[in-house]
Amino acid sequence: MSSPASKEPWAGTDPAGAPAPEYPLSVTNTQTPAHTAPDDRAAWSALWALVIGFFMILVDSTIVATAMPAIMRGLDTGINGVIWVNSSYLLAFAVPLLVAGRLGDRFGPKNLYLIGLALFTVSSLWCGLSPSIGMLIAARVAQGLGAALLTPQTMTFITRMFPAERRGAPMGVWGAVAGVATLAGPILGGVLVDTLSWEWIFFVNVPVGALAIWRVWLKVPQLPRHSRNFDLFGVVLSAVAMFLIVFGIQEANTYNWGTIIGPITVWGLIISGIVVLAGFILWQRFNRREPLVPLGLFRNVNFSLANIAITAMGLAIIALNFPMILYLQSVRGLSPTLSALMIAPMAIVSGVLAPFAGKLTNRIDPKFLAVPGFLLFGGGIVVYGLILSPDIPFWVLLLPPVVMGIGSAGIWPSVSLTATRDLGQTNAGAGSGVYNTTRQVGSLLGSALIAFIMESRISIESTAALAGTGRAGGGSSATPDGPAATMGQAVPEFLHGAFSTALGQSLLLPGLVAIFAALVCLFFQPPAGRKAARR
Repeated sequence: MSSPASKEPWAGTDPAGAPAPEYPLSVTNTQTPAHTAPDDRAAWSALWALVIGFFMILVDSTIVATAMPAIMRGLDTGINGVIWVNSSYLLAFAVPLLVAGRLGDRFGPKNLYLIGLALFTVSSLWCGLSPSIGMLIAARVAQGLGAALLTPQTMTFITRMFPAERRGAPMGVWGAVAGVATLAGPILGGVLVDTLSWEWIFFVNVPVGALAIWRVWLKVPQLPRHSRNFDLFGVVLSAVAMFLIVFGIQEANTYNWGTIIGPITVWGLIISGIVVLAGFILWQRFNRREPLVPLGLFRNVNFSLANIAITAMGLAIIALNFPMILYLQSVRGLSPTLSALMIAPMAIVSGVLAPFAGKLTNRIDPKFLAVPGFLLFGGGIVVYGLILSPDIPFWVLLLPPVVMGIGSAGIWPSVSLTATRDLGQTNAGAGSGVYNTTRQVGSLLGSALIAFIMESRISIESTAALAGTGRAGGGSSATPDGPAATMGQAVPEFLHGAFSTALGQSLLLPGLVAIFAALVCLFFQPPAGRKAARR
């Protein structure tokens, strides 16, 4: 180990014997600018290695949507089976997230990242080779578990490698990757299905995953571990609570928020999960050992508010995609690839601007980016909802995504930086786990709520349209069975107006949720240094 006077930024040894840099515990930069340049270069090199795997696992959250019809044909299954291909991944992804960050603190974030990435990569090969829908669902569960182990470690590395005053730019990159990946999934899925086959949405992960493992092994340091007594009972409580809540939300629309089987109901699952979660919180409060989620995190106003804001963002961005893709394919007759490309401007603009917004976050109060960001993002969605019609020019539909892209570019780095600024080294993993869990729960809520609202509005508007054309009574054949059943199928022309109106009304949900998040961000507290400067 080098002495404190050493000019080398890191020193240490990888458990396997390979050289690996080691970061100091302090997140405060006490070195002169001349000495921080090597640290920054190495830290950025590590970050670029980490975001390869992060991008890949987020793409897989949305890539299956455009491949659903092809999977149904290829594996001879119905809509319920193929929906579980996506649901099983999201369930396995969301449930362990809360504890995965803390596991990284205990066993080392690099180790957890590599284990998660290796599991995800191997499971991707398993998915592509699956001969049946049951095998594919099992492989997707393994994929989701790998994604859950990997995801919190990316934010942990940023929190521990970059001092708070220089964390904005890397958070901008992290946020840009998260935003672009969510929107890139349908585009990549459409291209791969149209040009190759559905199996390639999984096969493509294998070489990318191998590349990511190699880069992380070479470039990412082993960070000091913070291991004391491990809270196994807390792990069980959190896993049960998250499973009940997430499974209940996922199945809500399938069972119309009612009975699943026998005495088991959707609301029963969700309420039971909340009760177990309350028990988990009490256990964390009175547990004398190292807690999985230190409750002191939530006494920090910025951390709590940032988690509310990112939940809203997760809900809004997922709830935006489904109505727009359904409108473009079923009303306007576009292919999966072209329909995904129609909302691509948001991903492109956000990806280009987010790193610059991150740098700006280092210099100004993050709320000055987060508040207008959410207003632009939510306002763009509301405009989308108000202008949808069967014959609106396509060039007009390309304008709101540009506005939303500008807004989301300001949201990701400012909210992420606000959440992590005061975490410190020992709570970086726990805080990252909570933050990523709330984002994922927001996405699941968005998926369940938008499906419920879409089905309700489509039914009402279609019934009115049928009555207006004198076709009342023929609804069973003319009215689709639900949004999922309509994906990729043309809607009868006399229902185009009703469908456009219903989907536009549905888009008001994510729009208003994003505007609510802007109000939440108004209460972000400025960094301590800026508070002192004001005084």
